[in-house]
Amino acid sequence: MIDHLSLQVRDLSAAAAFYDAVLAPLGGRRLLEFGEVIGYGAQRPEFWLGPLSSGARGSGGEAREVHVAFSAADRATVAAFHAAALATGAEELHPPRLWPEYHESYFGAFVRDPDGNNVEAVCHTPPEA
Repeated sequence: MIDHLSLQVRDLSAAAAFYDAVLAPLGGRRLLEFGEVIGYGAQRPEFWLGPLSSGARGSGGEAREVHVAFSAADRATVAAFHAAALATGAEELHPPRLWPEYHESYFGAFVRDPDGNNVEAVCHTPPEA
């Protein structure tokens, strides 16, 4: 349903370093860079970063948190995403674990990116028996 998503960030270099690290275990990489815009994906840009514009803040001037969840092929990839995020100095929100309140095979890890967004990697596949 979603073709692509773009986040506006305060510090493009810091955000790019974070997403370079955490998207690599998921098979994502920088595919396009032009001006102050970076496009990530596996085969085509699906996730974009760009500079914060004045219209991106709330009415009081505060930044708004965004939640982004990236698909992971398996649970080991979720763990690799989590480790890569922590290696960048990201804040851990939730370590890799099952979230049965979502569904019985929902395995995810949550971290905070340099702009304070809640970034997740999730695998929906049950573990192999």
